[in-house]
Amino acid sequence: MEEKLQTLRDSAAMRWTALLLLALAMFCSYIFMDILSPIKDLMQSTRGWDSTAFGTMQGAETFLNVFVFFLIFAGIILDKMGVRFTAVLSGTVMLIGGLIKYYAVTEAFMGSGVEAWFTNHLNYIPGFQELGVAPFYEGMPASAKVAAVGFMIFGCGVEMAGITVSRGIVKWFKGRETALAMGSEMALARLGVATCMIFSPFFAKLGGNIDVSRSVAFGVVLLCIALMMFIVYFFMDKKLDAQTGEAEEKDDPFKVSDIGKILSSGGFWLVALLCVLYYSAIFPFQKYAVNMLQCNLTLTEADPSTFWGGSSVTIIQYLIMLAVAVCSFTSNFSKNKSAKVGLMALAVVALIVYCWMGYMRGTAETIFAVFPLLAVAITPILGNYVDHKGKAASMLMIGSLLLIICHLTFAFVLPQFKGNAAGGVIVAYLTILVLGASFSLVPAALWPSVPKLVDEKIIGSAYALIFWIQNIGLWLFPLLIGKVLDKTNTDIIDQMNAGLIDAETAAVSYDYTWPLVMLACLGVAALILGIVLKAVDKKQHLGLEEPNIK
Repeated sequence: MEEKLQTLRDSAAMRWTALLLLALAMFCSYIFMDILSPIKDLMQSTRGWDSTAFGTMQGAETFLNVFVFFLIFAGIILDKMGVRFTAVLSGTVMLIGGLIKYYAVTEAFMGSGVEAWFTNHLNYIPGFQELGVAPFYEGMPASAKVAAVGFMIFGCGVEMAGITVSRGIVKWFKGRETALAMGSEMALARLGVATCMIFSPFFAKLGGNIDVSRSVAFGVVLLCIALMMFIVYFFMDKKLDAQTGEAEEKDDPFKVSDIGKILSSGGFWLVALLCVLYYSAIFPFQKYAVNMLQCNLTLTEADPSTFWGGSSVTIIQYLIMLAVAVCSFTSNFSKNKSAKVGLMALAVVALIVYCWMGYMRGTAETIFAVFPLLAVAITPILGNYVDHKGKAASMLMIGSLLLIICHLTFAFVLPQFKGNAAGGVIVAYLTILVLGASFSLVPAALWPSVPKLVDEKIIGSAYALIFWIQNIGLWLFPLLIGKVLDKTNTDIIDQMNAGLIDAETAAVSYDYTWPLVMLACLGVAALILGIVLKAVDKKQHLGLEEPNIK
């Protein structure tokens, strides 16, 4: 026992420090991933991006991963080169892509030779255009094209980082609290969504002068921090291998035939399809959620000269949000019952204050920022439950039901409160919190199930294949939402083209019913697959309903 405790992995403090480094890196990348989502209306009014252009650019994030199979190569790199090399590589690639996207939305790009070239080129891409999967189209603004190029490169890095972090957690926590670690990492990383929703509009509107490039610059700075986190993890992971005698480069090299072993698993396919349905119903929605709220809620933005419209309230509200996250998250680890109840009470009070402040500010982005907060509170609980009690497949079915209810509420219930400011905001808050909670079931129940389905040697490739399948949905559905919005709101577009309404009014006047119904259908499909997965698990004894810690 003395010898075993000499490794970093056997120290709880070191294990969780490694997790914190990985979580912080993903926190920063999640912010950049959605950096333009809360300012979709500003992209339309200042850069001329309609919903189709916006959706095409957002979907471009996963284009190379899906159609050039980069994620498959990323899995091979991970299996051959190891966690730490791939982590630093992914951080570097994310930063390069982020810098290109930043340039695309700056004033320096406007009127440049690069803008002229992209305006006249890449309007037709042989093969991809015929298949209807081209990342550009004729008439797409040049700034959106270049931003899409940067986002493609960033997408390669962020998805590589995702599979690397999952593999890193398995490496440090296998046989221990794996589900709790994965759930905690995702809960902390998803605070990036709230951070993005609060600070992206803040920087874009800073000083009363609208400049969307400031928001992207904020994201680029955070990508630099993410790269630093991965570099620190590099040295920590290297020391662990020196202690255990393990080698990053595998003695048994990766073979293409290993992919066949993964794909021959029926359980793997069910988990992979569940993943793509879940993520397609959430991540693409996040990119439009703020605009959806702007179109469905009756909001009166606070006067910039008042406290509620000033810049200081943004910082205060963000600190309160952190208080909600910290208190609710740490309450899960408190051994003292009184302390646990006290922390939860503080979290509830802080959440109510946060929601009230969002209502007083009258901005859709601060309302949607509550999305990850309930997830932060319950993901460790769910992860701990899966570690000790199991029932992962059952929890995925519950998550699917919640997903369906939330999207249908946004589609049919929320619009009924148009004109009722307080009622609409309350319905929005409750639905957003429940949607975030449903999504927390994925990292807590789905990801820890993968090691039960494949050999440890090829787990990196297994995660890569799941991420690749998932990326098909993440490419397709932002594009589909944008196209459906434009096709079902032709009256808005016609009025804007005729000069009857300006671009600012048009940007917040869309009817989101059919895009939301489409997302609810994904939840229905996920529920059906969840039922099938539970039946297959019972028949084939995959162990998905069994605890991770035995």
